[in-house]
Amino acid sequence: MAALPGAAMSASGAAAPTPAATQQAPTAQQLAGFRQCLAGIRPQALAQGVSGTGFDRFTAGLQPDMSVLPLLDSQPEFTTPLWDYLAGLVDEQRVEDGRARLAEHRDLLARVAAQYGVDAETVVAVWGVESDYGRVFGKRPLLVSLATLACNGRRQPFFRGEFIATLQLLDGGDLRDPGIAGSWAGAFGHTQFMPTTYARIAVDFDGDGRRDLVDSIPDALASTANYLKRAGWQTGAPWGYEVRLPAGFDLSQAGRGKRRALSDWVARGVTRVDGGALPAGDRQAAILVPTGRDGPAFVAFRNYDAIYSYNAAESYALAIALLADRLRGGAGLVASWPTDDPGLSRIQRRELQTLLLARGHDIGEVDGMIGSNTRRAIQAEQRRLGLTPDDGRAGMRILRALREAGAGTGQSPLRE
Repeated sequence: MAALPGAAMSASGAAAPTPAATQQAPTAQQLAGFRQCLAGIRPQALAQGVSGTGFDRFTAGLQPDMSVLPLLDSQPEFTTPLWDYLAGLVDEQRVEDGRARLAEHRDLLARVAAQYGVDAETVVAVWGVESDYGRVFGKRPLLVSLATLACNGRRQPFFRGEFIATLQLLDGGDLRDPGIAGSWAGAFGHTQFMPTTYARIAVDFDGDGRRDLVDSIPDALASTANYLKRAGWQTGAPWGYEVRLPAGFDLSQAGRGKRRALSDWVARGVTRVDGGALPAGDRQAAILVPTGRDGPAFVAFRNYDAIYSYNAAESYALAIALLADRLRGGAGLVASWPTDDPGLSRIQRRELQTLLLARGHDIGEVDGMIGSNTRRAIQAEQRRLGLTPDDGRAGMRILRALREAGAGTGQSPLRE
């Protein structure tokens, strides 16, 4: 994987367990165990090419941050309703910003497409979802998080490899700042590569002798295209389309791993929802119904799998695919999500926070990030207004209720 699930949400403004990078101090026993663990990792790192002086320098003074451990089981791609997840990642603000980046980096993206065969819109969509076009890299010190996860929790062997890979990148000079920050899981840079992925796939596209995905946009975008190419990207082919399923479609036939020739799906009555023609030929395709029969349906081809491999979650792959479609000029989904309480864009989340502040809730900064303080304030307002469920979720229902309750207060809500 290029990025472990969870990294993408730093750019979405959606609910996150701990959006701030507040470290949790270890106990004396935890610290002693951590130091013993690092001593055990040292010979492994040296055997993989990290110098002894480098290992000692980069680990000197490291202390574990125990607050990262609960995040292993709180990955938002798997815990957030899809309509909430996509509302913050594929909103008008991100589309407008992405189109601006396409224009700004037109020549660079053309060179990337020529060399790797991946279209500009898909590369920029990954950039937008992963770091909001370079605005949100993550706030957790990479070495601290990875060392903590390498020595604690249920995935120690995986994170031990990522920790050693980070030491290799620092020792070899690709990375120069030992204090570099990223996501809680260790993904970092413009397109949030994990360290082992960085080591295998990152490229020096600006020709300065270093593969720098933190400070070099050319390196970051070309490396992303290189990843997708190596994941099986087919130049010029679509990722898929939103489709309409025939009445009585057997949902047991849906799923990314249940592929048939496209002609077979067409024969069964699958059509594009916009009335356009599906591609000719017998390419293999899967039908996706991520929220069931009453929600949008999609036909997905090989390029969808390449996107999926970047961060193995259906919601993440759809976010990239749908944002890329919007960057190409598409109008967005035709079918509605099966909910009467849709998710909020980042502008709408900031409006919600502004209304909560106006009602006296101490939620901190208006930043569009729905953290624990905002959720508690939403829950209090849901109870006050008699809304059910009173679950603290930031949806359209509570926003509309607070707009109405705030009418005549002098507030000027932000509208999208």
